Amino acid sequence: MPPPLVSFKDHTPGQGQYRDSAVYRRWLEGTEGISPEEAQRRVETLVAERDTRIGHREIALGRLAELAAQGRARLLAHDPVTAAEIDVAVANGVAVAEFATTTGAARAARERGLRVVAGAPNVLRGGSHSGNVSAAELVAAGLVDGLSSDYLPSTPLAAALLLAARGIVPLPRAVALVTSGPAAVAGLADRGALVAGQRGDLAVVTVERGWPTVRTTVTAGDFAVPAGVGQ
Repeated sequence: MPPPLVSFKDHTPGQGQYRDSAVYRRWLEGTEGISPEEAQRRVETLVAERDTRIGHREIALGRLAELAAQGRARLLAHDPVTAAEIDVAVANGVAVAEFATTTGAARAARERGLRVVAGAPNVLRGGSHSGNVSAAELVAAGLVDGLSSDYLPSTPLAAALLLAARGIVPLPRAVALVTSGPAAVAGLADRGALVAGQRGDLAVVTVERGWPTVRTTVTAGDFAVPAGVGQ
């Protein structure tokens, strides 16, 4: 089995997903029902607290880099924004750019040999909820290896079919974004495609009124031979 996936991230306003801190402030206002002034104070507090602990980032990333070099962790860089951030990730043994927030970051990741993950909810929403690059745009540019469910587990299948229905990519490529692509992202070489010698995991899906429903699944475990049988 491959090593566990470890994603390192920093969601402090002013960088990454929330490089426009106003987006984070509006999120606080909406989810917590607080005033714009209180939300701004909260943002400033978060940034100030992060500044007092920023040194721990290098310590933690250094330890993760050691684990990656030892083959004990597969690292994902979360919400990269720039090519420079991708370079830092590569220097620390990162294998995957997770939710690149700009086309530039996704392209840099691809050029440096990293796998690229985008969010399936982003595809279904028609764009990022925090104003970052559209996942469909990255898919169309050939810069995505796999779609992640992110915060909504039901989205990958629907996102793949939507990409195909809109002609952004052919259906086989769209399906690969939620099968062989994620398998490669996770370092799983024994599954993700219907190839002799690999796991035979299948899902039977119907589409009614534009929305998919999984009718049944068949996994490799369904065909496991009990111990002692046939021996």
